Amino acid sequence: MFENFGKHIADIADVVCSYPLFFLLIGGGLYLFISSGAVSIRRLPASIRELRSKQGHGQHGQISSTQALLSVVAATIGLGNIAGVAIALVVGGPGAIFWMWVSALVGMATKYHEGALAVMYKGKDDQGNPRGGTMHIIEQGLGRKWTPLARFFAIAGMFGTLCIMNANQLTEAFMTTFTTPESVEASSFLSAVGSAVSLSNAQAYRLLFGCAVAVVVSLVIFGGIKRIANVASVLVPFMVGVYFLMVLYIILTNLHAVPSVFARIFSEAFNLQAGFGAFAGIAIIGARRAALVNDAGIGTATIMHGSSRNNNPVREGLVAMLGPAIDSGLVCTLTAVAILLCGNIDVEGVKGLEVAMRAFGNAIPGGTYMLMFIVICFALSSMFSYSYYGTSCATYLFGARRGRWFTYFFVATLVIFAIVPLEAAVGMCDLFYALMAIPTMISVILLSGRVRKATREFFTNRPKR
Repeated sequence: MFENFGKHIADIADVVCSYPLFFLLIGGGLYLFISSGAVSIRRLPASIRELRSKQGHGQHGQISSTQALLSVVAATIGLGNIAGVAIALVVGGPGAIFWMWVSALVGMATKYHEGALAVMYKGKDDQGNPRGGTMHIIEQGLGRKWTPLARFFAIAGMFGTLCIMNANQLTEAFMTTFTTPESVEASSFLSAVGSAVSLSNAQAYRLLFGCAVAVVVSLVIFGGIKRIANVASVLVPFMVGVYFLMVLYIILTNLHAVPSVFARIFSEAFNLQAGFGAFAGIAIIGARRAALVNDAGIGTATIMHGSSRNNNPVREGLVAMLGPAIDSGLVCTLTAVAILLCGNIDVEGVKGLEVAMRAFGNAIPGGTYMLMFIVICFALSSMFSYSYYGTSCATYLFGARRGRWFTYFFVATLVIFAIVPLEAAVGMCDLFYALMAIPTMISVILLSGRVRKATREFFTNRPKR
């Protein structure tokens, strides 16, 4: 049953997430990049200065701009940065990484607009609490007649922000690292659990692990946005730092092969020998995986940045655009280099975390277990932030009191998605992200002129440094 379901979902996702998603995210992002005067390049120094500056503390918000950024990064730096990159390499080859970089560059321009509009059009729930998100941007920025589009985003957002791939791949990684198929099949305890719920031993293992993950995540997310932001502020710098040191070790011990790795990325990104179709396929694969990694144009970042205490749209936009630079630019590159140096991407089927685990295991003594630790941190950090995204969408649709019930639904799905096949998990993630991107990119493009006006006024009136 799961296998047939996964195939159907993957087929639908392949249609929706190929050329339509590519032109929407990359084409729309390129328009925002050009119309904003290459904001992601020209304003990068200002963006870094803004992150280090003492940020304003307005009355309408719950967290600081830095906490908002780290919470967004906590969500985007997840298993997509490891498993997603591995999938892109397996399916599209090294050239797909180049298109992830392109997506990051234009994604920074998109995130700038998302962050600015999230503050420009903050909303409130029915209890008067400040809320942000694409749904509020559409309703306030474009007008009440656009409410159906805002509701469309909120509905897609409730399902798109479920941690489908994170729960699935974390379970897979833990299972393959600490057990063998023989030990699982021989376990009388798993047999008893499986018999009770009509599952195989392997599925029973996944079910139990999913329950354990749900318990850990519950300890954080039921504390609300402030607890999520506090955890992210500590966890994100730590996990990125440890991961950087691991990849740095791999690079230094294989320094002679690094130039050839980057040569492969660039040469295969523009490889037309197999025809234009193959070239377009590589570009689409890179953009599709990047959408899962940096969320630019998807709309999730607007929810978190809309909760910021910052009352200046441009300042928030400058902070927001650092997100894709960190996840798609830095972390994904680290993963790609490590896998291409020490891994094997010539495997059959859709393989993700398994490829990365083997690469790190080949390169570092105990690397498999070290990466497993990072994987747990990455996966959990995503789950913390994504629970708030989904709850915000549910709150917009059903009100604050009833919207809180979504948190319980979110926790329950962590158990369910621990069992589904990888193909189904990837397909569902891609499909819901594409549905969220439609209203987000429409609203951002239509309102981009107001962001440009605010940007000109901000930098014209800003004291020279």
